[in-house]
Amino acid sequence: MNGTWVVPTASQHTKGEQEYSSIWIGIGGGCVNADCSITDATLIQEGTEQDVAKDGKASYNAWWELIPAPEIKISSFPVHVGDRMKGTITQLAPELWKFTLRNKTTGKTFTKTVPYASSRDTVEWIIETPLIIGSNAGFAAMPNLGTVNMDRGLVNGVNPHLKPSEGIQLAPGGHIVATPSGPDPDTDGFNDCVWASSCSAPGSS
Repeated sequence: MNGTWVVPTASQHTKGEQEYSSIWIGIGGGCVNADCSITDATLIQEGTEQDVAKDGKASYNAWWELIPAPEIKISSFPVHVGDRMKGTITQLAPELWKFTLRNKTTGKTFTKTVPYASSRDTVEWIIETPLIIGSNAGFAAMPNLGTVNMDRGLVNGVNPHLKPSEGIQLAPGGHIVATPSGPDPDTDGFNDCVWASSCSAPGSS
């Protein structure tokens, strides 16, 4: 699968609050049926993180993850605001996967081949708050990101033909944090509007 996005500027939504956000593509981990009564416990994912410290200073990094293990930051792969990212996750064999994350702005590319037993039931393009593990466990607070465009999605090498019904609003505890738009005219991408209850679809790519 593929997906592209531009790293957005993260700014503090609530003064004095530590805030985190993740933009990623993944295989597994989603709703297997329409009412989401069946979910997938496997998840392969890679993406970028846009965080804001309590003093308002923003930081950016790239990472990959195999659930249930925690995310692994890619220290050799710098990320900056405005960088154009392309993520690819490829199945090389039944339980062998290759991560490829390319920074099209800097020309840097990260690759990693890992064994993993995936259900392959679902694919996702996500903008969310990550889950905090430890004494303050729970979903992190979201910074301001504005509108994030996810585009040029591919599944098994072809257009996924996204449908409006497949979008999921991020609303922990019923409080709206981010809203996806409908698909773009190419049906391979969408916008996600952070701290908004509505979101307009992008034009063709």
